Order: sequence, then C-alpha cells, then structure tokens
Amino acid sequence: MDATAEVTNQPGPPAAADPWACDAPLRAAALAAGADAAALARYGAALAAPALREAARAAERHPPELHRFDRTGRRIDRVEFHPGYHALLGLGLGQGYAAGPWTGGRHATHAAMVYLHATVEPGTCCPMTMTYAAVPALAAEPGLAAEWRPRLTAALYDPADIPAAAKRGVTMGMAMTERQGGSDLRANATRAEPADGAWRLAGHKWFCSAPMSDAFLTLAQTGRGLTCFLVPRRLPDGGLNAIHLMRLKDKLGNRANASAEIEYHGAFALRLGEEGRGIATILEMVHHTRLDTAVAPAGLMRAALAEAWHWAAHRTAFQRRLIDQPLMARVLADLALDLEGALALAFRVARAFDGASDGERAFARLAVALAKYLNNKLCPRVVAEAMEVLGGMGYVEDTPLPMLYREAPLNGIWEGSGNVICLDILRTLAKLPLAAEALAADLAGARGSSAAYDAALAAHAARWRRPPGEAEARAFAEDTALLLAAAALARTAPPEVAGAFAATRLGPRRITSGTLEGVDPAPLLARLAPG
Repeated sequence: MDATAEVTNQPGPPAAADPWACDAPLRAAALAAGADAAALARYGAALAAPALREAARAAERHPPELHRFDRTGRRIDRVEFHPGYHALLGLGLGQGYAAGPWTGGRHATHAAMVYLHATVEPGTCCPMTMTYAAVPALAAEPGLAAEWRPRLTAALYDPADIPAAAKRGVTMGMAMTERQGGSDLRANATRAEPADGAWRLAGHKWFCSAPMSDAFLTLAQTGRGLTCFLVPRRLPDGGLNAIHLMRLKDKLGNRANASAEIEYHGAFALRLGEEGRGIATILEMVHHTRLDTAVAPAGLMRAALAEAWHWAAHRTAFQRRLIDQPLMARVLADLALDLEGALALAFRVARAFDGASDGERAFARLAVALAKYLNNKLCPRVVAEAMEVLGGMGYVEDTPLPMLYREAPLNGIWEGSGNVICLDILRTLAKLPLAAEALAADLAGARGSSAAYDAALAAHAARWRRPPGEAEARAFAEDTALLLAAAALARTAPPEVAGAFAATRLGPRRITSGTLEGVDPAPLLARLAPG
C-alpha cells in the first residue's frame, strides 16, 4: 500500500446532524422564550437532510448571475440563482420562517428558525427575513395591507417572475440607502411624483437586497418630505416595472443571495403611510429585521464552534486529544461562554417581541439594538478563533469556516452599523422613558443570581446615573448588553454557566480568548457537544 494514501489523525467532516436536536443551549433558550418545539423539531430535521446540506453548499459556491437584457436587447433585469437557493427558500418559507409570527405563531419560533438556518446557509436568510419584517410595516396603509399581507403570509415560495396577484406566495425586499447618504436617510435624493392615482419614482439606490423580490419597500422625496413606497417588480399587466438592475454587489460574504444597485426610471409605486413620514414607516420593517440580525450571529457562532469542537474531539497532538489538553479546553470554554450569552440575549429579545404589554414592546425596541450590537461584535472574533482551532484546515473552503468567517461581519453592518445602533439606543432612551424603566426592571429581576452580577449591576447604576453622551454610547451599549445577557442566562442556563459568564464578562476583560480563570471548562464543553 502506498504510504501516502493512508490518512490518519485527520478528522472527517461532522455528520449532518439535526441542528435543533443537537443544541441543548438553543432548546433551553428558545423554549423558555415560548417557541414551538414541534415546529422547530421539524425544521431541524429538514435542515439535517443530506440533500438540503448539498443544496446549501451549492448555493454558496455558485453565486447568482445578473441578466439585464434578453437576446433581442429588451430589458429583463433578472437574477438567476442556483437551484440550491430555491430549495432553501422553499424550505424556510414553506415551514413558516416569514409567515409564522403573523399567522398565530410566535416571534421566538421565528428567531429559532433564523438561528437554525444560519448554521447551515446564512445567505438565504436575507430574503426570508425581509419578507417577515415587511408585514408589520404594511399596517401604515390598510388598503395595501389587505392586498399584500395574505401573499406575504401564505407560507409558500413561488419563484415565478410574474405579477404578484398571480402568485401563490410572494417575497418582499427593501431599497433604502443611496450613495451620498448611507445611514443618513434624510440625504436621500430619489424623487416621487404623483401620476394617475399612484406615483412614479426617479433616482438610484446603492443597496437593494434580494432584487428578485416581488416588491420592495423604498424611500423617496415628495413635496412633503421623505415618504415610504411599495414598488412592485411586475406591473399588474405583466410588464416589467422601470427598476433597472445596474449591477450585483461583489460582496465579501453572503454569496448565495444577491444584492444590487438599482435605478428607478419612472417606476410605478404605491404610497405606504403618510407623506413625509417615510422613515417612521419603514423603521417598523427595520425593527423586525434587527431581531434577525441579533439572532443570526449566534447561529454563525454555533456553527463555527461545532466545527471546532468536532476537530478538537477527534484530533490528537502530543499523544492526547486536543479537547483534553488544558489550554485548548480553556479556549473552547471561553468561546462557548460568548455563544451562551449571545444566545440567551437574543431569545430574551425574541420573547419581548411576543410581549403584549406596553413595557415589553418598549423593552423590545431598546433591547433588540443592544443585542444586535453585542452579538455582532462578538461574532467575528469567535468565528476567527474557531477557525484557528482547525489550523490550516480552517482556512480551506473544504470546511464551512471560510464561509462563516466571510459572513460574520455582515449582520453588524446590515440595518445599522455599530455607531448607528449605539446612537439609536440613546435616542430610544431619550424618547421612550418606558423602555428605560423596562430595562431597569429586567436587570433588577436577576439580582441575587450571583455576587458578580450584583456587583456589576451596582457599578452600572453608579456609572450611568446620568444619560450617556454620544461619545460614551459604545461603552454604555456594551456594559448594558453584557448585563442583559447575564440576566437572561441566570434565568435559562445552568448555574455554573450563568455564574461563569457573570464572573468573566461583567468585570475587566482580557482581549484574547482562553484567558479566563476560575472556571471549569467541562460543563461548557459538554454543552457544545452534539446530542
């Protein structure tokens, strides 16, 4: 036998495990938030199917292609996706990823679906997330809601490029930002003019997510200021609306999904909400997409750490398994604490989205921004450390680590980058006193869970006795989000996990992972293990 053909001490890929059944921390956090266990068991089992996993890899490896014109020179502005992309959207939308919370389900169940989907193929979350988030924004215009809400909540995926009225189910995207303004939406220059009982739009959008959606929510200036509009891709007569796809973005990550630059050339549009109230109208959609951008990074961290755990448990060095070596165990346990906190915090926020009281709704407005900020600052570091556990193999596309690493920064940028989110936190505190009261009550509710938590809560109250200034916004967001994560863990995680988080995250922290002291890695590593 050729000695070079023998492969030893090289772990094969992990089995395509059921991501719901194999994730005890997820089940604890999601069920505590009120998620539907049966629905999530079905979703996890579907995501574990080998054919679905192959579809996910193929969708990521074969990016979408833009076709602007047909052979005759007529504009078609069509994006062609790999069949794997359609398979993933068919699964997610068919099982209620977008429709569930609006048809008797819960946002906590939706959040768990986001997390589970992100562990397998995060790029395809985008069009489903926007479809989910568009539904509450439609309430600003009852006539449009009556027409479009049933289509958005049909729990069906129909990729046909035909008018929405002829489809079984539809998707909806978003096009807000422009070159000159970015997050400063008031700098938008796209114009809207009334025409024949509707409106016509002229201008450009620097980012249009999921450009094959059946309609888009967008912003344009009218005589009364920035206004929200619904822009269908196809006109009622079947013709293509005047939305020109200029190019697809050549992105760092998120390869399965398409993002485009577009121009409106007299595009037909329907006003959504009052003139001049466009930002307030579309922010209802943004509020819900932010839930997903707070949850998805936890899913990415879980996927990366599952790979790291598998490698460490099956690879030996210096006559011992990697996972049995104290330094590796400490690194993995440290990373597991980051995941535990992110997961608990995300599902505390999801529970608030399901809340019926004014206090819970106010809490959701504030806490979703805190969770988005913290979880997305943690995600790139956790994924990079997990990649390092595999060494050179972690840098190779044969593993999912490069895909996860490319994806890791995305949710921190989408729907408001770090500074934008921190300033939004300050605005919410100033404009919504009930949010500050709900935050204080939530933090106080975990008092007594550990000495470390109580000391950190007292220090937080002393430091932030007055409202933070703009320059302090990041410090406040980080301090507060970490406390919220610790409070959530105190309610849903074993005492040894919640206590370790409070002891190592609420005081001075070292920069690198694997430096925690006084923590037993064993229970944390056990919760990383599949099953």
